[in-house]
Amino acid sequence: NRFTMETKRQLDVLDKQLAKRTFMAGSEYSIADIAIWPWYGNLVLGKLYNAAEFLDVTSYTHVQRWATQIKQREAVQRGKIVNCTWGNVILAERHCAEDITQVLKLRS
Repeated sequence: NRFTMETKRQLDVLDKQLAKRTFMAGSEYSIADIAIWPWYGNLVLGKLYNAAEFLDVTSYTHVQRWATQIKQREAVQRGKIVNCTWGNVILAERHCAEDITQVLKLRS
């Protein structure tokens, strides 16, 4: 359908962009990456819509690399815990930094 084709077109544009640079706006992690990673990153990592196979997300190798690289950042790991409203809800409301640190220790 047209939504699938548009998603694949966007992934192709991102893949070509990321073939030339480490992050969306160049060699440094920036607000551009922060803004789009929650949707595009989780999509290509198979975390959204159960559509990874249908969209053939593994063919977008540069987007895969980028998404994995950002997912591994400590700030992203911490941010995914704060105010999580779906999935593995551990801290449903904002808590102090120590609460998040304790959750991360339990995961490792």
